[in-house]
Amino acid sequence: MTKLSVNINKLATLRNSRGGDNPNLVQAAKDIERFGADGITVHPRPDERHIRYQDVFDLKKIITTEFNIEGNPTEKRFVDLVLANTPTQVTLVPDTLGQLTSNHGWNTVEHQAYLKGLIAVFKNAGIRVSIFVDADVRMVEAAKATGTDRIELYTEAYATGWASGNGEAAIEPYIAAALKATELGMGINAGHDLDLDNLNYFAQKIPGLAEVSIGHALICDAIYLGLENVVQLYKGRLKERM
Repeated sequence: MTKLSVNINKLATLRNSRGGDNPNLVQAAKDIERFGADGITVHPRPDERHIRYQDVFDLKKIITTEFNIEGNPTEKRFVDLVLANTPTQVTLVPDTLGQLTSNHGWNTVEHQAYLKGLIAVFKNAGIRVSIFVDADVRMVEAAKATGTDRIELYTEAYATGWASGNGEAAIEPYIAAALKATELGMGINAGHDLDLDNLNYFAQKIPGLAEVSIGHALICDAIYLGLENVVQLYKGRLKERM
């Protein structure tokens, strides 16, 4: 059964936009776990525009499922944060400074030595390591030499293909990448632009899919699917008599 890790970055963005502590991330993480999620994902960035570094420490204290911290390990502060909190998993992503969202995987050929050294640091601390890669068999093969436990397939290309009606063709590179990862003994995660429309097909077609990390689409769906109920709750309050 593929696990669902919920990325709560967007909840932090909402909180930060107004100041204060609403929504409260600790309570949200507790509730998301209670509602059945298999893990919580956060992706702190240097500018702390959504997840703050203190959030990671606060969340570490209460998460009872799997805790996954994503980020670019070129920032020493990020490396120190991960080692201080020893999450279940660290996912290494090649973001650039100020990047809006992740948009490519590692070149595991070019950065193999760099990744190998970093991965050893995290694994020596007892942290499972996953690295973000494109659906490219060559990149998957080179990922093996880094010592990573898992790869996370960057799924934007699949999601784009699905939306344009070409899901069958779009998923082929992902199947090939997953088969190669399995052959080489690496676990398989996936994430980016997966949603209620394209998730089932992806999960059914990708062999050995251990985990998906979903944030933006899930939070958007939570708003839309919950709006009717919330509007009626507010209307009800207006009708109540003290």
